[in-house]
Amino acid sequence: MHDTAATKVRVWDLPIRLFHWLLVALIAFSWWSGEEHRLELHRASGYAILGLIAFRIFWGFAGTRTARFASFVKGPRAVAAYAGSLGRRKTSFVPGHNPLGGWSVVAMLVALTLMVVAGLFSVDVDGWESGPLAYYISFDQGRAAAAIHELLFNIILALIALHVAAIAFYRLWKGHRLTGAMMSGKSRLDDGETSADNSRVPIWKFAIGVILALAIAYAASIGFRL
Repeated sequence: MHDTAATKVRVWDLPIRLFHWLLVALIAFSWWSGEEHRLELHRASGYAILGLIAFRIFWGFAGTRTARFASFVKGPRAVAAYAGSLGRRKTSFVPGHNPLGGWSVVAMLVALTLMVVAGLFSVDVDGWESGPLAYYISFDQGRAAAAIHELLFNIILALIALHVAAIAFYRLWKGHRLTGAMMSGKSRLDDGETSADNSRVPIWKFAIGVILALAIAYAASIGFRL
């Protein structure tokens, strides 16, 4: 894209950008705390990730147009049609997630949710450390949950690698600066392309999402024993 022939429009709202970068930081922190056996920190990070997931699900219905699941979760025909256009350098601008990217978001949210839930039931090899829900199940089941927890983290790493590869592909082949858009919230339209600016969201919706996220994270931290 050429800057002289492009117009910037707002694509991502602030809550989505905060969610994205907080999730990046928390996944990295979870990996570090797990590797270093800092399990108190690891559990806290898991609770925070669960809260973020709850917020993202809420925002998928209450957020701006590009944040809503209805805008990017498409059927097989739309996905196939978009996949067929990947070889062309110049394609129509898709504000927000494209049909392929939309399903990658769903896959990531599902994998993250399953990973955190497995972590809540996990027990370490000597039984000294466990998730807040481990008392509901046997030791062997807790060890199985720990194995599933680790497996799902590796799946998430694969999804992250695919995500980074897609960002590089769009930057090098199509000239789209996806990382910049997720940082600034804005993307460029070439002449002849049209896309309405993302509408602003009332602060009360954001507040509800934050309260929901905090409530879910806290409830998980005490084993949902309210």
